[in-house]
Amino acid sequence: MDIIVFSRDRRRTWRFALTPRNVLLWIPAVFLLGAVTATAGLIGWAVRGGGSDGASIPAELAQLWTRQIGEQREELIQAKAVAEENTRALSQRVALLQAHILRLDAAGSRMTEIAGLDPGEFNFAEPPAVGGPESISEPQHFDGDPVLGALEAFEERLLARERQMQVLEDILVAGRMQRELKPSGWPVANGYMSSVYGWRADPFSGRRTLHEGIDFAAPNGSDVLSVAAGVVTEAGPQDGYGLLVEINHGNGYVTRYGHNSQVLVKAGEKVDKGQKVATVGNSGRSTGPHVHFEVLLNGYVVNPAQYIQAAQ
Repeated sequence: MDIIVFSRDRRRTWRFALTPRNVLLWIPAVFLLGAVTATAGLIGWAVRGGGSDGASIPAELAQLWTRQIGEQREELIQAKAVAEENTRALSQRVALLQAHILRLDAAGSRMTEIAGLDPGEFNFAEPPAVGGPESISEPQHFDGDPVLGALEAFEERLLARERQMQVLEDILVAGRMQRELKPSGWPVANGYMSSVYGWRADPFSGRRTLHEGIDFAAPNGSDVLSVAAGVVTEAGPQDGYGLLVEINHGNGYVTRYGHNSQVLVKAGEKVDKGQKVATVGNSGRSTGPHVHFEVLLNGYVVNPAQYIQAAQ
């Protein structure tokens, strides 16, 4: 059997032969076209809300979207609050760092004055002079944030101040060590010079002899003080000195304290400047309570007067 199709103006015709083979080929196409049409109709019906009037989106989907939007809005509010809190905390930290820098600058200037250095050598009002060949540096990653940028700048200033303070501290420590190790001052807290260094009439023989120290008259039993830090090398009886304390201060300096009534240190003991090492007495070749004070430099006795005056 044939099927003939005419065009509207009857000028063209199409002939389809309905053989069993052709029918089997066309049946799947017809079913596919019907399935597509039905699916499109179902989708349209769902979009229109199942045929309900005035609804373009399913109620469940609209509620889901509304809930998600609300949750996202709440998360945004919380994130903004956290960011504002962090910004306030960072700003407070910047202010605190700035106050620390001001105090550090003031302390550094004061230390420079105490050390007796040239004010221009450690100018804390200006950044320290630095330099060196150009090298690859790590990129900065504060992404234009003004607060983080300020923190980084303050950190660099603090590091620079720290280096300056370290150098200044080393200078002060070295100076202090020199002052501690170099003999200076009196070996007694209260008393007076009863005999100076140089030639004099010997108090026992009357002959002209060289007095190799300075005598400090003081009350019996009063403190005898070390005039510098050092290590005790003698602590006990010694001919002519009575009970003697001898201290080696390094750099060639040695001091001696004679005629004590009691020795309070032992040989090999480390002592500090101003430490009590003995008590005033009248032991040995002595006419009354006093301290015979000697200073030796590189093995030779020198006049202690210059070291006594150095502390004034």
